[in-house]
Amino acid sequence: MFARLPVLASIMPVLMGMALLSFFLRYLRWHYLLQRAGQAQPFWLGFYIYLSGFAYTATPGKVGELIRIRYLQRLGISHEQVLSAFIYERGWDLLVVLLLTMPGMLAAPLFPVLALFVGVVLLLLAILMRQPRWLGRLHAKLRWHRCHRSYRLMRLLRRGMRGGLRWLGWQDLAVAAVAGVAAWSLTATAFVWLVESLSPGMSWLALFSSYPLAMLAGAASMLPGGIGSTESVIVGSLLWQGGSMATAVLAAVGIRFATMWFAVLLGMAAIVLAEWKLPESAAV
Repeated sequence: MFARLPVLASIMPVLMGMALLSFFLRYLRWHYLLQRAGQAQPFWLGFYIYLSGFAYTATPGKVGELIRIRYLQRLGISHEQVLSAFIYERGWDLLVVLLLTMPGMLAAPLFPVLALFVGVVLLLLAILMRQPRWLGRLHAKLRWHRCHRSYRLMRLLRRGMRGGLRWLGWQDLAVAAVAGVAAWSLTATAFVWLVESLSPGMSWLALFSSYPLAMLAGAASMLPGGIGSTESVIVGSLLWQGGSMATAVLAAVGIRFATMWFAVLLGMAAIVLAEWKLPESAAV
């Protein structure tokens, strides 16, 4: 395993570049959604703000990425709009990653469980978007019992769910689907290239679906950033395909550093830039 570390180090810049391009594709989707909602933002400043959310991406459900609210509000974009776009994005990411898992991992023992998880989450999101009064009833009960913090949170969540209905037209669905497939396919391709560089000869299709499978496992575990669960599934899927333990461990470490931990570093740098570009006194 240690003998292959130079190979991993040599390809890491390319992996990080592919991850950055994937982030940019996801930002294009985000920028489009806010524009369709009538919430314009400067393109490149918006990109820095989008990246700032990655500083807290290692949180359950990536809810820490909502720190974007802090900066987008200074541009006149309401927190309800940001929450709506966030929920809409998370739903599409789950669906796209599941679809990318299917070509090579349908026979994987973990796939039925993860497919059920995605189905339940998407069904719940669809119901709450179409029936926001259910959250309204819970919101009213919390207010009656004077649970002020929970009441405000539930009110925000209800508005965020209801706001997602504006993007259910065919054009918006098509743009979100294409951007999501392109972004996550790029990351899956980076994983294929990583494993092939470490140990050539494994099935390309199975490798392509292995990383999306691990991402779903991380999401289902509800651990911060899927830390531990995602890496375990990467190692397990490569061993299941006949790879060696050394290759599996290096691939797990390499792809996670090039994606999640690289995203965290970018997010921290973006926060510094956003604080400089958008001071507290910025007009709202």
